[in-house]
Amino acid sequence: MPTTLPYMASPGLLPKILEKIKSAQRPEKFSQDFLGTKLGFASGSAKASIPFLKKMGFLDESGSPTQRYSEFRNPVTSGRAIAEGMKELYSEIFSRNEFAQDLSKEQLTGLVTEITGSSHDDRTTKYTVSMFFNLLSLASFDDVDEDWRPAQQTEDFSRRTVSGQEITYGENAKEERSANESSAANTDLRLSYTINLNLPETTNPEVFNAIFKSLKEHLLDG
Repeated sequence: MPTTLPYMASPGLLPKILEKIKSAQRPEKFSQDFLGTKLGFASGSAKASIPFLKKMGFLDESGSPTQRYSEFRNPVTSGRAIAEGMKELYSEIFSRNEFAQDLSKEQLTGLVTEITGSSHDDRTTKYTVSMFFNLLSLASFDDVDEDWRPAQQTEDFSRRTVSGQEITYGENAKEERSANESSAANTDLRLSYTINLNLPETTNPEVFNAIFKSLKEHLLDG
């Protein structure tokens, strides 16, 4: 069944935006205002870059920059961040060929048409292939660890709910969380009961005394 692959009508635009990201200050939210005002890309086509940055793991769903965003801005880890982002953005391509970064333009075009069902001359095919190679020019796949996995599969150890309470941990997040959960697991089990009584209609206090005495003997003291 044909699958749609991500592309932009201006394939060279996203790499230009990425280059600007390197020199601009990291924002709290990567919004359209930031894209237009701080990075200088106010066109309608540029706005389409935000969903792509999310798919590449550079932004979370709220638009906040992620750790990979910061790694990209670091010259030492920049190429690796792009490579990991491409593997997420083009997961379908890399699932068909794990070394897709080494394919020629002709080979990649053939793979794209195989996945999408479009023709070699279709403009969406050309956009997809062109954007892939534009991003590839910024990537360094040699630096990607063998045990690398997509960012969204990485467990967040910094926040966890234990016994109904959300807890935020510090630098040793994983160790702190394990200790907290272990402590919670070793806590004595305590149960509570709610007992509803249908009392008889009477003004005789001896009746009530007898009822509560029986409750104390058989439930509370048992």
